[in-house]
Amino acid sequence: MSLHIMIGLIGLLYIVIFGGMALLRREGLSVRFAVESVSITAIAVILVVLTPVQIHPTIFLLLLYLITLRVRLLVDLANYFAKRGRHAQADRIYDFASHLWPDQTSKLIIMVNQATMFLMENKLDASITLFKDILNPNNQGSLGVKYEAAAHFNLGVAYLRSNNNSLATVEFNAAIDTWPGSLYARRAQQTLERVRVKGSTSESDKPADQ
Repeated sequence: MSLHIMIGLIGLLYIVIFGGMALLRREGLSVRFAVESVSITAIAVILVVLTPVQIHPTIFLLLLYLITLRVRLLVDLANYFAKRGRHAQADRIYDFASHLWPDQTSKLIIMVNQATMFLMENKLDASITLFKDILNPNNQGSLGVKYEAAAHFNLGVAYLRSNNNSLATVEFNAAIDTWPGSLYARRAQQTLERVRVKGSTSESDKPADQ
């Protein structure tokens, strides 16, 4: 098989596979992801056909992955620092990721993780405000079931720490309804049981990782 045909097929399969995964996560199809993937594939094919440059398929796939998923990879890096208490470094990486032309889903993922970091720092007002913005009905269909459930659960924790048990209960139930059987749903159910028994939060009511 010719190299340019192989690269074209790899690009096509990449779009289909990652696009299908996004649909399974209920994130919807990202036009920007598709356009970027097609553009990068087209550039690679043109280079192979019209110039002496020979791009190894593995290198092409790696570049395609790094470029199209740049924002999510940076979010993972920022989360690494946030979990170790290095919040200033994490915040800079979140900010950098937000300037790399993320699509709507990626923007919301950045916001979810920033709001979770605020909760880790016990900046409850900032965390609640950001989570409420994330869960705005206008964002439905872009956030994805995993991050939506995490946002509801962590917003519930923020409300609980603010001694607003009624709103916390609403959010924990929303986490259960959004993704039944998930880690977020189980933790929400456990927290609701503790609130019913004790009427307050506890040390175990910590933010959920994404």
